[in-house]
Amino acid sequence: MSFTPLGNRVLIEREEQTNQTASGLYIPDSAKEKPLEGKVIAVGKEAVEAGVNEGDTVVFPKYGGTELTLDGKEYLIMSSDDILGVRA
Repeated sequence: MSFTPLGNRVLIEREEQTNQTASGLYIPDSAKEKPLEGKVIAVGKEAVEAGVNEGDTVVFPKYGGTELTLDGKEYLIMSSDDILGVRA
């Protein structure tokens, strides 16, 4: 995939949720919420300056960013200002 975000934009691939709870119950796809964290796939120059790098796992708000499909995969693109934090 060749996609480079501009400015302070970040391309994120959402992390998949598990289908089973800690107590062993299975969650149907219709009841799942979209995950609020994901892996950074590509970053713009200004986002690197803000401390976000490729490969980071980031946490973002529920209604943040714009969904898009590239090469058949779903991604989220958002401003680095909208990212709430980077997981260690």
